[in-house]
Amino acid sequence: MVVQELTVDLNKPLVFQVGHLEERYQEWVHQPIVSKEGPRFFGNDVLEFLTRTKWWAVPTIWLPVVCFMFVKSILMGNTIQDVVLMALIGIFIWTLIEYTLHRFLFHIETKTYWWNTAHYLLHGCHHKHPMDSLRLVFPPTATAILCFPFWNLVAFFATPSTTPALFGGGLLGYVMYDCTHYYLHHGQPSTDPAKHLKRYHLSHHFRIQDMGFGITSSLWDAVFGTLPPSMTPGKKN
Repeated sequence: MVVQELTVDLNKPLVFQVGHLEERYQEWVHQPIVSKEGPRFFGNDVLEFLTRTKWWAVPTIWLPVVCFMFVKSILMGNTIQDVVLMALIGIFIWTLIEYTLHRFLFHIETKTYWWNTAHYLLHGCHHKHPMDSLRLVFPPTATAILCFPFWNLVAFFATPSTTPALFGGGLLGYVMYDCTHYYLHHGQPSTDPAKHLKRYHLSHHFRIQDMGFGITSSLWDAVFGTLPPSMTPGKKN
């Protein structure tokens, strides 16, 4: 794969190569390679292992945490109905976080060595190798680290008894997001809404990569004007 005079060797660990593309990195990373076999990231086997995650690890690890949060909120005096409502609010808030992160962080434009390298690890690798099944969901270690600032953010705005339920709802929204994302790439839905979501998301990868940032829903794309043209009301497919 050659961009101008800079070469990326796909048969060697990629992470510390891509930064050298500098301002040509964005062009390179948005030219997808469709293969179920992903590239090697690191020469170190431990680091390489940490970049690979089976999709089922996400619900297996995080759904028990979600349940713990809901039970904790009930034991702190909230009714089941209250917890359900707060969980729904948490899921709704997650959809906005999902959109915001995808649009403004995952698609940030970079052109220096270390920023290109960081972007490739964060999201660029997914656009370059969109069918790599082991680098599609977020690694649990990274999720666990991010849980701390998100918990503190929720706790800042909510009461002590409602914080667990709201956080649990947001975490449930994340689990739904990652599982949906995997299914949209590797499942074969035959009916809507899943069939529509798959077409919508693959359009983001292979057609218009700077629009269609929603994964579980196109709601925030509609609100903020980033619906792909064929999905915009009044436009024909």
